[in-house]
Amino acid sequence: MMQRVLNAALGIVIALVIGALIMLVQGYDPLASYAALFQFSLATPYVLATTIKNAVPLVLTGLSAAIAFASGPVNLGPPGQLIMGALAATVGGIYLDLPPWLMIPVLAVLAMAGGALWSGLAALLRQAFQMSEFIVTLMLNIIADYFVLWAIMDPLKDITAYSPMTPPISRNGWLPEFGDWNSAILWMLAAVALMWFLHNRTIIGYEWRIGGQNSLFARLGGCPVDRNFVLAMILTGALAGLAGGLLIMGGPHRLLRGLGANYAWDGVMIAIVASNSLIGTLFYGLFFSAMQTGALGMELITDLPSEIALVLQGVLVLVIVASREALYKVANALAVRRRATDASRSGHISGSAESSRRS
Repeated sequence: MMQRVLNAALGIVIALVIGALIMLVQGYDPLASYAALFQFSLATPYVLATTIKNAVPLVLTGLSAAIAFASGPVNLGPPGQLIMGALAATVGGIYLDLPPWLMIPVLAVLAMAGGALWSGLAALLRQAFQMSEFIVTLMLNIIADYFVLWAIMDPLKDITAYSPMTPPISRNGWLPEFGDWNSAILWMLAAVALMWFLHNRTIIGYEWRIGGQNSLFARLGGCPVDRNFVLAMILTGALAGLAGGLLIMGGPHRLLRGLGANYAWDGVMIAIVASNSLIGTLFYGLFFSAMQTGALGMELITDLPSEIALVLQGVLVLVIVASREALYKVANALAVRRRATDASRSGHISGSAESSRRS
């Protein structure tokens, strides 16, 4: 645990230092730029609420990728699963007429079903034809993109709009807000807690973790590897779909062209940086959201292009992933040296005691 915390802190510090050097070379003041980033991401309750709300799709897609990678499946389909979940929630929000206390959970379930259906298709092709889920999920992302684009440009198009988008969903499907705070945050925290418990405190979570580390060992140990593969794919697709549904229900309350943008790919990157740790995914999701949210204000105040946030993210990923193995080796070497020292001292004390008894 301490090693992970050290790795994260080291990566963040190095990324910020490299970012500062880049700013200096380009003629910008790094202290003023970072101050503006903090001001527009964390400094007031309003911007803090915005940052955490923006973290919701990052964390949920990060959870999706982290659970998949830790369980064995290489599910690179969160982008497609997210927009299919968004589409399912949008259709339900347009055509269903239910009271708010029922409408919101129904739309959430529809969103999860849309994502699970899309990831389940990849799992089905893997089980039936041994097709690599790595390739299938990537291809399904492209299909989902164009299918949703067709849907919002033809059957679901808002004829009063000037760009491709659907009509707004029913107001009964809008997530409630408490001042500046959107209730999507509560869904995110509940998902993190539930997934952590499932992954770390249940039998199927144990089987997923064992299967992810060594599928042959898990199969020989009696774990239903094929069934667990399908369940992990469906669950991770549902999480990505929920991210899409919450994007719709939390605002803009309609499906737009390009909605979600890079949220899902950023979620995959967050899972990699967090080394598939679910709590680490929550932390890095919040950190990435703070950088992305604050970068817009940083550009407004200092004229520094907001794309610097992408540079910081890339450097952070490279530093943390590259240093993880190095820190692991250093920690192991120190542990071996400490054990050797303890053993040497123990042997010296035993030898001294034996000499005293003989004399």
